[in-house]
Amino acid sequence: MTNASQGPVAAEIAARLTAALSPICLEVIDDSEKHRGHAGHDARGESHFTVRIESAAFAGQSRVARQRLVNTALAELLRERVHALAIVARAPGEG
Repeated sequence: MTNASQGPVAAEIAARLTAALSPICLEVIDDSEKHRGHAGHDARGESHFTVRIESAAFAGQSRVARQRLVNTALAELLRERVHALAIVARAPGEG
């Protein structure tokens, strides 16, 4: 479901999303290196991510509601460690 070679922040993102949303499919991608030298880049790495998640919790929810569910699950990390998060959230059966 997730990449085993991920760093500690990516692993924490995966753990929190798994606990909160019981995803069928979850991919956490560290995009930090693409942002080296840009605002918000953290020399420690793991500051920019893309999350692709499929969960029954998203069924019948709008795009904004889905993003809110993800943001709520990751609120502490978003305040303290993660600068940017791109979210692709789908319900089962969506293309």
